[in-house]
Amino acid sequence: MRGNIISDFLDKYDYDVRKTGDARWIDQKCTYDVVSIIADCIIEYVDENDVKEFTVSDIWYSEYARENVISIFSKPDPELKAVNEYDKYFGQPIKLLGYSKILDVRKEKNRYYYSINNRELLDKIALRPTNALNFLYEYIVKVIKDSGIWDSFEQFFKIQTKESYKDVRDTFIRFTINNTKINGETECGRIFTKVINPLAFKLKKKGTERGRISKKIIILSDLQYNRANWRDELSGKDKSITRAEHEPQLCDRAMASYTINKAKKAMRKFNDSIYNGKSEVYQSTEMVNATQAHHIFTQSDYPTIADYVENLIMLTPNQHYLMAHPNNKTQYVDKDFQYICLIAKSTKIYLDLTSEKEDKFYDFEDYKLVLNTGLETEDFSSISYLDFASIIEKIDYYYIDNISNNKYYKLINENKLDRNPIYLNNTDSVRMVAEDQSEYRL
Repeated sequence: MRGNIISDFLDKYDYDVRKTGDARWIDQKCTYDVVSIIADCIIEYVDENDVKEFTVSDIWYSEYARENVISIFSKPDPELKAVNEYDKYFGQPIKLLGYSKILDVRKEKNRYYYSINNRELLDKIALRPTNALNFLYEYIVKVIKDSGIWDSFEQFFKIQTKESYKDVRDTFIRFTINNTKINGETECGRIFTKVINPLAFKLKKKGTERGRISKKIIILSDLQYNRANWRDELSGKDKSITRAEHEPQLCDRAMASYTINKAKKAMRKFNDSIYNGKSEVYQSTEMVNATQAHHIFTQSDYPTIADYVENLIMLTPNQHYLMAHPNNKTQYVDKDFQYICLIAKSTKIYLDLTSEKEDKFYDFEDYKLVLNTGLETEDFSSISYLDFASIIEKIDYYYIDNISNNKYYKLINENKLDRNPIYLNNTDSVRMVAEDQSEYRL
């Protein structure tokens, strides 16, 4: 998610805590991974129930939220217990989204009702946890600057000493107590962690750890919700193994399944919206809609990129089960068709990233990561932003044997951006590859 989209939105509003008196603009549960999941739960609830307004309890009692929160975080079922815990887990990120104006908020009696103000940003935050992290960084900086306490933070990141740390921490605590209803230093200190560490991570600096300046630079895992404190109820934990042994296996599998399914869902929705549900691999003989979200590089062989939309491509059933996986043998990938998928995906990513719409669905750096991982190389790392000519040239290099003798050679001309007039009409005759020949032949 590119920064200008976020900042353009945030610049519309004044988030000065001195004016609002609201300490809950961020809170202990507002880690980037939790915010992303809650955003996804909101979208799923609103779309599934065709409603505009919702409450915190509507989200936490929804079937989608219950299934995913229980399986990913080993949290107890909200139907059974831990109402207060769920109120915080769902309520705090929703409160953050409300304060940021991504959600509209109204109060009726003692109940808060929320509705989506900026669907575009909410979709982005839900799609990728890293999008949520980028948003949190921009949002935190904007609130701190609007509230007039940025100087202490800026000084700490310039001069990382115990003294500068004490100054910024004391400044935040004193500011919060003086301008909000929170009056305890302990609670302020816990919130301070959620404020300063995302900034430290983005700036590659030290942050806070147990009330002191951290010994090392803050890394991504430092920002994730603390799984060590989650409960064992309903997790199915074997009493003979420790929590430490059990939770990573359970949560990692559940998280992998959740993120992959979420990526597939987003891919289908995007393809339906932009391409009317047609296959991303253009094939004149295929008239049916694309219903299959296919991994270009298999989930089993490359699990680290299984939840990247840049590694997913929408295909028709025939393309998926007969061409991508011949004779429906899903453990086998046809290299000829894999090449077709890559050049078709490159075309679709190019068209998205060079379109006039401000917000983009794909990420160029993520596509390079997918290609590096799937082709087990680092050759794509040095390619400049939007240099699709080099992208295609390197793909061609790795699939040279699947070009000259490709059994689907006609699809090459139909799916390369510089070969098909359907695409050329919209691209000012952009050339994506350096070859001079007019087409590939057997």
